[in-house]
Amino acid sequence: MTLSPDTTADTAASLGFPSGFLWGAATAAYQVEGAVREGGRTPSIWDTFSHTPGKVAEDQTGDVACDHYHRYRDDVALMAELGLGAYRFSVSWPRVQPNGRGPASQPGLDFYRSLTDELLAAGITPVVTLYHWDLPQELEDAGGWPSRDTAPRFADYTGLVAEALGDRVELWTTLNEPWCSAFLGYGSGVHAPGRTDPVDALRAAHHLNLAHGLATQALRSALPGRARVSVSLNAAVVRARTDSAADRDAARRIDALATRVFTGPMLHGRYDEDLLADTAGLTDWSFVRDGDTDTAHQPLDGICLNYYTPTVVSAAPEGTEPERRDGHGASAHSPWPAADRVSFHQLPGKRTAMGWSIDPRGLTELLLRFRYEAPGTPLYVSENGAAYPDTADADGTFHDPDRIAYVRSHLQAVHRAIREGADVRGYFVWSLLDNFEWAWGYDKRFGIVHVDYASQRRTPKSSAAWYGRLASSGVLPQE
Repeated sequence: MTLSPDTTADTAASLGFPSGFLWGAATAAYQVEGAVREGGRTPSIWDTFSHTPGKVAEDQTGDVACDHYHRYRDDVALMAELGLGAYRFSVSWPRVQPNGRGPASQPGLDFYRSLTDELLAAGITPVVTLYHWDLPQELEDAGGWPSRDTAPRFADYTGLVAEALGDRVELWTTLNEPWCSAFLGYGSGVHAPGRTDPVDALRAAHHLNLAHGLATQALRSALPGRARVSVSLNAAVVRARTDSAADRDAARRIDALATRVFTGPMLHGRYDEDLLADTAGLTDWSFVRDGDTDTAHQPLDGICLNYYTPTVVSAAPEGTEPERRDGHGASAHSPWPAADRVSFHQLPGKRTAMGWSIDPRGLTELLLRFRYEAPGTPLYVSENGAAYPDTADADGTFHDPDRIAYVRSHLQAVHRAIREGADVRGYFVWSLLDNFEWAWGYDKRFGIVHVDYASQRRTPKSSAAWYGRLASSGVLPQE
């Protein structure tokens, strides 16, 4: 791997990234597409959740979102104008396979065929994520991710998408952030479907692992040999607040629930003994059948990592109520099974509009961790970005220097990891567009492109022009 120009101090000179490095932006289907009742699409758990009063800020929904379903050609043209090299988008399961079973909806597949063709014609690499949280509601009604049957249903759906797009797409991702699907959706209930059972959260995590393995097998059987298969994890960078034995044990416990519950089966074919011991008071893990972890443990061509902020924890003092707010919304229910005596803390210093501490060092740590945990496997930063309360100047320009500073510092962190031996092949800023930010509704804006939701007008922010220049040159300039 050649870096040019070379440098020994990340802030002292321009930083060159490897030749062929993917510079992209990311979105998710329910957050941008809209058109929730068109082309045969049926409801997902997020349709149901967002239409349930009190679940989403101001009871907002993704019914229209950014109307990307109708405006994708203009959005691709905008990406090309900015100079982006790749676009990571997710496929809506209920748009492609209504109700989560049976034959594909051809109008649904045709939308993704057309989107992919548009990207390729513009010289933009399509990167497909098969699941970004929009489980068909009918499958949730049948048990959702805590039900074993959802895993083979996901593999069937994967085969339909692979058959339709396999001649066009080379880089595939099975799941996006399965931790959120399992522990926010079935543990704390702050995400769809809004259930609050810690054992269901653990069952969901296992069946997501199984689904990943079955989907990877389905992709391998349907795709040409040049295709690459990955998974996208929001693996946590967990830090103990102090060096005390109690705080270090709290960090170990959260690392097991946040990261190793997925990397254990996916990368090593097992669940770690400490995770099983920590949760033994809740479940005996009898939902794990012989051969499941072998199925989850499939060879991968890449690991995608999403990073925003580190997780700082301590042991909760005896007699105190543990803090539930940990950057994922407040709930009376914890997303951390059998970790009630753990408290979460913010780092001092600047924060984003999400209230998340800014610490790019965590991204270097994360990439280097996976360099050693999955040696020889290429890495991608599949999400990284920041929400800020962007406002327009008098001339309608959106200047967002805080977002530029955030992305710049995290790209310096990526470069540092590459220099220390991590094989990082790409970076995707979150997000291309302001969008429906899940339970936060439309209040939090992550986009490098501003969206006026009333008119659907797109206005590139200063960060879009800055990032586009970077994507075109492959060189992060001096500050």
